[in-house]
Amino acid sequence: MHLSVSDATLYYEVRGSGPLVVLVGAPMDANPFAPLAELLAADHTVLTTDPRGINRSTVVDPAADATAALRASDLAALIAHAGGPAAVVLGSSGGAVSVLALAENHPDAAELVIPHEPPLLELLPDRDALRARTEEMLAVFETGDRRATFRIFCEIAGLDLPEEVFEMMAGGDPTPQELADEAYQYRRMYRSTVGFVPDYARLRTGPARVLVGIGEDSAGQFCDRTSRALAAGLGSAPAIFPGGHVGFAEAPEAFAATFRKITA
Repeated sequence: MHLSVSDATLYYEVRGSGPLVVLVGAPMDANPFAPLAELLAADHTVLTTDPRGINRSTVVDPAADATAALRASDLAALIAHAGGPAAVVLGSSGGAVSVLALAENHPDAAELVIPHEPPLLELLPDRDALRARTEEMLAVFETGDRRATFRIFCEIAGLDLPEEVFEMMAGGDPTPQELADEAYQYRRMYRSTVGFVPDYARLRTGPARVLVGIGEDSAGQFCDRTSRALAAGLGSAPAIFPGGHVGFAEAPEAFAATFRKITA
C-alpha cells in the first residue's frame, strides 16, 4: 500500500489487529522487520514502511536530504492514516533517530517510543574524529569503491566482521535498486542522521515516553556507546534486547518476547 504526502509517496504494510505498533528503519526498508511484524500481529496492528527515498517509497526531489524531521513527519502521517496514535513506535538504527524526531516534533503520535541503537555521533566525546572519519567514508563512496566504503563504515561502527561475511555484504553484483538505495543513503540521509542532536528537555517532558533500546550483543560498538549516552542524557536506564544491532531480524522470536515484556 502507498500513502502520498506533499513531497513523497510512502510504501507501507499493515498486519494484524489490536493496538498500533510501528516498526521502522533507515535506510533499512520494511522487509527485515517482516518476521517480527508477523509475530506481533497476533495481538497488534503492526505497520512497517520503507523510509522516504528507499526501495518502494519515492520522493519528488531525489536531490533533497531525507532528514530525521522529514522522516518523522512521514511517520506521523502514516500513524494518523492508520488510525493512531500508536501504542509503540520502535525505530532501529537511522529509524531510531526518526522516532526520536517523532517524539520531539509529533509528541502525540505515540505513547511509547523505542529508539533501538540510534547512531548519534554528536553525543560521544570522540565526535570530532568520528565526524572526520564519516566524511572520509562519504568521499570514498563517491569514488565508486563500495568495498572500501563499507570497510570504513564497519570501522566506524565497531564491527569486526569475518572476511567471508564482509564479502557477502559488500561484494557481489548489487541490483539497480540496491545501488540506488545505497546512493540515497550516503548522499541524502547519512549526515543528517548521525548528526542529529536530541532535545533532552522535550524528550523528557513530552507526552510520549522514550525508552532507549540496546542489543545485548552490541557491547562496545558505536551504537552501543551512542545509545548509552542517549539514555544517560534522558536520565533513564536502557532496555536490553536480544541480539545485536539488528536483533529483531537475527532473533525475532526472542526480540518479540522482550518487546512484549517491556511494553506490557
